[in-house]
Amino acid sequence: MRRRLCDCFLLPLVHSGPYRPGRGGGADLRGPRAAARKCAQAEVASRWWRAACATAWNMGRRSRGRRLQQQQQRRPEDSEDGAEGCGKRSDTGWEGGYPEIVKENKLFEHYYQELKIVPEGEWDQFMDALREPLPATLRITGYKSHAKEILHCLKNKYFKELENLEVDGQKVEVPQPLSWYPEELAWHTNLSRKILRKSPQLEKFHQFLVSETESGNISRQEAVSMIPPLLLNAQPHHKILDMCAAPGSKTTQLIEMLHADMNVPFPEGFVIANDVDNKRCYLLVHQAKRLSSPCIMVVNHDASSIPRLMIDVNGRKEVLFYDRILCDVPCSGDGTMRKNIDVWKKWTTLNSLQLHGLQLRIATRGAEQLVEGGRMVYSTCSLNPIEDEAVIASLLEKSEGALELADVSSELPGLKWMPGLTQWKVMTKDGQWFAEWDEVPRSRHTQIRPTMFPPKDPEKLQALRLERCLRILPHHQNTGGFFVAVLVKKSSMPWNKRPPKLQGESAKPRDPVQSSPAGPTGEKAASPSELERKLVTGIGDAESAERTEDLEKNGNKKDGVCGPPPSKKMKLFGFKEDPFVFIPEDDPLFPPIQKFYALAPSFPRMNLLTRTTEGKKRQLYMVSKELRNVLLNNSERMKVINTGIKVWCRNNSGEEFDCAFRLAQEGIYTLYPFINSRIINVSLEDVKILLTQENPFFRKLSNETYSQAKDLAKGSVVLKYEPDPTKPDALRCPIVLCGWRGKASIRTFVPKNERLHYLRMMGLEVLAEKRKERTAVTDESDESAASSGPPEDEVNADQGAEQAASPDAANTGSDSAGAPLPGKETQGDSGVDTLVSTTESRTDL
Repeated sequence: MRRRLCDCFLLPLVHSGPYRPGRGGGADLRGPRAAARKCAQAEVASRWWRAACATAWNMGRRSRGRRLQQQQQRRPEDSEDGAEGCGKRSDTGWEGGYPEIVKENKLFEHYYQELKIVPEGEWDQFMDALREPLPATLRITGYKSHAKEILHCLKNKYFKELENLEVDGQKVEVPQPLSWYPEELAWHTNLSRKILRKSPQLEKFHQFLVSETESGNISRQEAVSMIPPLLLNAQPHHKILDMCAAPGSKTTQLIEMLHADMNVPFPEGFVIANDVDNKRCYLLVHQAKRLSSPCIMVVNHDASSIPRLMIDVNGRKEVLFYDRILCDVPCSGDGTMRKNIDVWKKWTTLNSLQLHGLQLRIATRGAEQLVEGGRMVYSTCSLNPIEDEAVIASLLEKSEGALELADVSSELPGLKWMPGLTQWKVMTKDGQWFAEWDEVPRSRHTQIRPTMFPPKDPEKLQALRLERCLRILPHHQNTGGFFVAVLVKKSSMPWNKRPPKLQGESAKPRDPVQSSPAGPTGEKAASPSELERKLVTGIGDAESAERTEDLEKNGNKKDGVCGPPPSKKMKLFGFKEDPFVFIPEDDPLFPPIQKFYALAPSFPRMNLLTRTTEGKKRQLYMVSKELRNVLLNNSERMKVINTGIKVWCRNNSGEEFDCAFRLAQEGIYTLYPFINSRIINVSLEDVKILLTQENPFFRKLSNETYSQAKDLAKGSVVLKYEPDPTKPDALRCPIVLCGWRGKASIRTFVPKNERLHYLRMMGLEVLAEKRKERTAVTDESDESAASSGPPEDEVNADQGAEQAASPDAANTGSDSAGAPLPGKETQGDSGVDTLVSTTESRTDL
């Protein structure tokens, strides 16, 4: 309004007087007199502008005053009848003047009642469940060696405290395990945030969940979201592709499956997690980083056209096929109504009609990259058959027997589900129904496609076995709505039958995967058979030639350097990524590290990389051998956001010591099996002292620890605790910590949340009042990892999170000859002993 008023005031001035637009669009003024007139008019214009702004502001202020007065007059009536109020306090909290969202949608109810997705007689229960808030669920990270300790701590400490607890006269419901999740590693609770603030016990439980989530020991994840990775049945040797991975909860499950055996630091398999949104990729990095795995790579591509990757097999380039593919596609999300309340108001069938084509293209691309005998899971959080069974039916039809639905009814005992639909209709946003493609008028052909309808032939329809799909309904087990289909690949897709030749070499018997065109849903109307013919023709030779050309170009790139793809080939947006530079064999950087830590001959030094080609290498990262193969052979094809875990960090004055690099806690569990020197075995009491005191002197530690540390040179050390089998009541999981041996003291370099995790496992608890004082000290780098920051921040997301002061600071007093740590790592843990009760005050263990 202010702008309109200002325009009214200024418009007469601009188009009056001696201002006459010239050829260049400016005023036609010449000479000193004209210049004087121009200055005078500019001053007048300035005064008019200020007056106009003041007038507009006053008018707006009076208008706001009138609205406020009207609201105050209506407020007594609203408070009496409970209608919509402005700032009133209700049972559910402050409403802030916004009308409460009505959980009703007549079109939604009409649509799904017509499709009969709910068993007869259960419709009211179904709708009542959708209107209830979704219970919170958590999953204990299964591959960590201390997962059982966390479960034991939850059941015997936190849950027991909640058993007889009452809040506002109501008994608190104790969290319950998900009956279908293995080994009681997933739990759900109906506790709301409002209730959590009303009881000290609940507040302590909530802080435990938050801290353990940040440490990567617990993941807060919706129950139905845990189903697809379980049905994928991934093994440590599998090559896995997560096509639409962000925000990363399912990806973390897959990483856990790779590391089922913690004694194997480098599983043969890996996870490539992809997302089309560049910003969400960094959230994905943050989630994956919590698990500290060298077998995860985050890439940024459109899933419907994700490039086929090449790997080197005995000196020969081959197409990379995946053993497992998770295809959790974008969807309308009407199964998430319990947590996304906006869906009630915004739901329409148009969302499903618009997404169907993209979902089918993504699923087709996934099927192409799946190895024969491999398994692909297609899932959505939608209940609409246009996004679910229609996509699966179309994919199965055009695969011509190459794909089939697997029967997974017995793989998750305890899970309640409904079979997939075999008949459905299509409805427009206006409520018009179509049972067959032939009924659709030509004017609707751009919106409704033939692949949205079930097959006409009853025999064909029966052969698809769509009833093997799983539909999860909210009222059956108090969850969200979900759809899952498990596909197994029996042979190559029909348009991939002819194997292309790679650089003049004969292809292996395995059928390589060819990329499909834009997808099964084109711009023009066509029958399904015509669409299939489109897919079969025009594919193979051209792309083979392009692949050969790419391979030849890859051979000319700088050895060991994997940079971002060139902008001419891929128009990808987002932050510019730093290159991945593998450490060459003759690099003088590595021998001092190898000598200082006495690394085993089996240490895979070729898997070390940095993120810089110039200057000093400040951090060293490590990936698995298989991911190194992928990186080196596909730098021209894919945009890598992040991969590898940090294993060493440079000290600023590291040249004063025998080794310029210290160990990083992030990668210590991967690195420890190869280290044969600078290991100090500590007792449980030593661990408590090291984690509760900033830099304890040798005399505070046990005699055994002192005797091991006194002969070591200053520098980075490994602190290892092994459980004592003769003490069954003590901590039963091993602990490996990074530390620094100073002149007369030892300190640990452990992130704050991980430090608190270990202390909890040993029976020590964070003091609530001290914790609140320390919340402002949380490191900024941890927060940047979840943001859309540049890759350098992402790669070093835990640099500040380690909260490590420099060894100079750690070696105060007589112990002053230390090496300061780089960058943010100099900000640190001073006063960490105030966070927890010290070992002197606790004798119960």
